[in-house]
Amino acid sequence: MDKTYIVISAVGADRVGIVDDLSGIVAEAGGNIEESKMSVLGGEFAVMMLVAAEESAAVALESRMAAAESSLGLRIGVKRTAEQPRPEGGRPYCVETVSLDGRGIVHAVSAVLRKRGINIEELETRTERAPLTGAPLFRLRADVVIGPGISVTALRRELEELQTGQDLDVILTPLVPARLD
Repeated sequence: MDKTYIVISAVGADRVGIVDDLSGIVAEAGGNIEESKMSVLGGEFAVMMLVAAEESAAVALESRMAAAESSLGLRIGVKRTAEQPRPEGGRPYCVETVSLDGRGIVHAVSAVLRKRGINIEELETRTERAPLTGAPLFRLRADVVIGPGISVTALRRELEELQTGQDLDVILTPLVPARLD
């Protein structure tokens, strides 16, 4: 049977048991969590899940999530989607930056990538304290796919210009798929 794909997002005050509550609803409805991202941001817990299910289970899951929103104290979004094929000939790379914390870093990096037609598949940022000085540092990591016809050399050059203009360190490295032995 064909799978139906659903993206479920939820945000609410962090507490013990949220993952158990949400994953239990998915399992009881007959869905399977294929991918997920979960994190505490400030005092809020945020989750995004890609769930695969047969059509009847997908309908049940949509209904159960809507009913659970108030009882769990979460804002829950449910959206049907399609499986996303990876672009053919795309080369996976990682863009990492580190700098003193400041405004506009995510925007500056994403603008360079957009200008070159490069899709961001995953992006994570965090702030932390520098080991010796305690100054606030900002770190960004983006997994991207560089399509055929896009020059990695030209991208490196543009990131180097950004590095100088924004006073940050930028590293662009190819991602090598992990081997399962």
